[in-house]
Amino acid sequence: MQVIYLVAITAEAASGAIMGMRRRMDLFGVCVVGTVTALGGGSIRDVLLGHYPLGWVAHPEYLFFTVGAALAAAFLVRYMHRVRMAFLLLDALGLVAFAVIGCDVAEAAGAHPAIVVLMGMVTGICGGLLRDILCNQVPLVLRRDLYASVALATGTLYVLLQRYGVGHDHATAIALVTGFLFRMVAIRWSLTLPVFTTRTPPEH
Repeated sequence: MQVIYLVAITAEAASGAIMGMRRRMDLFGVCVVGTVTALGGGSIRDVLLGHYPLGWVAHPEYLFFTVGAALAAAFLVRYMHRVRMAFLLLDALGLVAFAVIGCDVAEAAGAHPAIVVLMGMVTGICGGLLRDILCNQVPLVLRRDLYASVALATGTLYVLLQRYGVGHDHATAIALVTGFLFRMVAIRWSLTLPVFTTRTPPEH
């Protein structure tokens, strides 16, 4: 799980850096957004679970890791021709990886299965939510395409697989691959949840 965590914070730090550059932030701003994106979801989860110290406080090396990932992305992104696709791929990878990690942390804390899945979603989406707010962007989670639903589905699949006897490593791999493909399919074919509207009475 440690390797998955490092992959997740790297992916989310890079996605935050790309977003910061698209908003014309300086290098400090890019690093801040990248770090908040990578560590924000886990911090909110730990606060909700009463899990102290926070992960990056107990392991300050994560801060240097995320700053390094943000800087690397900032210097490499100028050579990318499809920046938007790189952002979406990194964000999807971080989303599903953090969903599984969040479930794992909540399970270790002895939380109810429903709370385990919820904490997976919180871990998956809150870093990106903070990133979009800092970048003055409508958060991905509040748009019509499937985002939080992917985190929920990934966490639910992870919990169910383990509940029905699938080994931890296999459950992790299946949930990660399935969640990532789900997100990619949702992006490719613009899958959305139903939108409910009300009729506004005419003004007099």
